[in-house]
Amino acid sequence: MSYRLIAPEEDPRGAHFAYFRSLAYPYLGVTAEVDVTDAADYCRRHGVSFYLAVMHAAALAADEVAPLRRRIRDGQIAEYDECPTSHVELLEDGTYCYCTLRHHTALPEYFARAAESRRLCRGKGITEDDDVESMYFISSLPWIHYTALIQPVGGGDDSNPRITWGKYTENGAGRRMLPLSILAHHALVDGVHIAQFYDRLAHQLAALYRP
Repeated sequence: MSYRLIAPEEDPRGAHFAYFRSLAYPYLGVTAEVDVTDAADYCRRHGVSFYLAVMHAAALAADEVAPLRRRIRDGQIAEYDECPTSHVELLEDGTYCYCTLRHHTALPEYFARAAESRRLCRGKGITEDDDVESMYFISSLPWIHYTALIQPVGGGDDSNPRITWGKYTENGAGRRMLPLSILAHHALVDGVHIAQFYDRLAHQLAALYRP
């Protein structure tokens, strides 16, 4: 994946970059409920994977927020043009593998790519087959409607955003609400960028059933 390097001293957040890199736990994480009522109905009507549809929307939304495309590389900021996803696929033996997908494509082609990626990843376990630094790490906890989530991270300059969601449930108004979490390195990402991600995610989900 192509990227450009930005020297921290040339970035308006240069002081923030240095400060948060110095912390033992430099991560910013948020869990928020996302209305997926219409998206879930669309997936049911068309017989497509809700998991993949949300992943497609989330990856496109993240790509629209430039700081989420940034990674720490050798003390500098690498900003990617776009970032693929590495997502979890459950296996028959109860374990899982990692599959890589690129999402800047129409949904029918995306679903076809996902099926092929799933077929190829089943024998390789949790090894990655692409530029790992560029990826969004995607996972799901579909058995639980949770209110908070702690993500595993490598620490230091491990700066891949993590996006995870759980089980949706109906609220008092009959809307299906999905707990969705995002974790990012605070040297690169602030709360305003997290808010922008959720805003863009709502737009991407709406585009699913209102193309």
